[in-house]
Amino acid sequence: MLVKVASALNLGLHTVAMEVEVNVAQRGLPAFEIVGLPTKAVAESKERVRTAIINSDIKFPERRIVVNLAPADVPKQGSFYDLPIAVGILATVIGCKLPERSLFFGELSLDGTLRHTKGALLLALFAKERGVNNIFVPHSSANEASIIKGVNVYPVESLTQLVLFFCKQIDFKPVTHKENDSKEEVSEAEFDMSDVLGQEQTKRTMEIAAGGGHNLFMIGSPGSGKTMLARAFPGILPSLSEKESLEVTKIYSASGRIPPQGSVIKTRPFCTPHHTTSNAGLIGGGSRLKPGEISLAHRGVLFLDEFNEFSRLALESLRQPLEDGCITLCRSRDKATFPSRFTLIASANPCPCGYLLHPKKTCICTQREIERYRKKISGPILDRIDLCVEVPVVDIKELSCDDKAPDFLESSKVIRERIIMARKIQQKRFSSETIYTNAEMGNKQIKKYCYLSREVSQILIKAGANFNLSARSYYKMIRVARTISDLEGVKEISASHMAEALQYRSCEKNENVHF
Repeated sequence: MLVKVASALNLGLHTVAMEVEVNVAQRGLPAFEIVGLPTKAVAESKERVRTAIINSDIKFPERRIVVNLAPADVPKQGSFYDLPIAVGILATVIGCKLPERSLFFGELSLDGTLRHTKGALLLALFAKERGVNNIFVPHSSANEASIIKGVNVYPVESLTQLVLFFCKQIDFKPVTHKENDSKEEVSEAEFDMSDVLGQEQTKRTMEIAAGGGHNLFMIGSPGSGKTMLARAFPGILPSLSEKESLEVTKIYSASGRIPPQGSVIKTRPFCTPHHTTSNAGLIGGGSRLKPGEISLAHRGVLFLDEFNEFSRLALESLRQPLEDGCITLCRSRDKATFPSRFTLIASANPCPCGYLLHPKKTCICTQREIERYRKKISGPILDRIDLCVEVPVVDIKELSCDDKAPDFLESSKVIRERIIMARKIQQKRFSSETIYTNAEMGNKQIKKYCYLSREVSQILIKAGANFNLSARSYYKMIRVARTISDLEGVKEISASHMAEALQYRSCEKNENVHF
């Protein structure tokens, strides 16, 4: 007897249709084979399926069972196919008809229950695109899939429950569609901006970076507060929009980072990989194509502390994702594209000992050591960073001053309100575009939305000649000036906006912090 069960195959963030063909032969010696280029995890499904069916008090057919995972020329990975294989075998045992236009997806435990399985959201999106009415997923993955409207999501707890439903002995209802409400959720931050004493210029730079999604590079001596400022950065970011939230949730669903009973992600990611992170860990890939830190930080922040200590290969791999907002990973058999539109926050010391810019401590590095240290960050990488700022050492007297009440300094909440206002201006401006922030503007959009008066153009041209700005940096300065004007609520870019934008190109004009 041949039974065909519909399922799906996740290749990165792309989902393709897959059919599980289960044939239980009337003749031949008892056997259980899985074909169709299964990996080790898929090949082991036969033991999980056999034991789960037996432990569910259902007689396992002692016959020759052949399971074909079609299309047979695509490698199959993961444990997603346990449920469709088991359903195909159960259909031959109980002789019931499976629901039409339905997909089955999930990993089995040996006791017959279903485990939380990654990729449920991608399955629901695929079902909606293909017009499939029903999907059967593990109970702990149902909330994740239920955010997609128009698809009946059945939360399966065990094989026994599924058999009783097929035999119409119980009423099995799908979970209710969960609306992605518009209630804003503020990202959690370790510090508030009011906790950081001094560093007013750096705070202003971070506000501009958050307002337009610009990349930021901080250079300063150890203990100047670079890491503290970066960890306070999530607190001034606006919440994800509905479209952005779905983009982020898809990535976390594919990578298995949504916990059981988890749902849509509403706060912007904040990823802080260590400088020993491998190239595959940072940009993605590996033996199985998985999203890396740059994709997990999509629509959020990627904080690279000790920027110079990352491997040269890892840093150079950031070039294309920083420019295009996505990365395509290719292997001999697989190919996957992951989005990577993130805000880069990088911090570094000015020299190996760290005290080149310190007002009191003496640098002990030789000129050759300093040059070798700085060459770890190439010009093309710096050219893709919009804002560069020196973080000075705060005097100890300022830290111990008691007359500064906490409300004297602006809190993250106050700064965040200005950023939300600026983002709303950009949202309205780009309503007919496929971008969200000023940092994403291409040359065509810059010409359309960033009118420069003759005075402003002359300032930018003179600065470009003095600082030897590349064409990329030239347009980046216009984007930054556009964000500064949005933060002030001004429609046109003025000379003061452009002048402020140019002062954050410290990497070009200051020899002490030149990399």
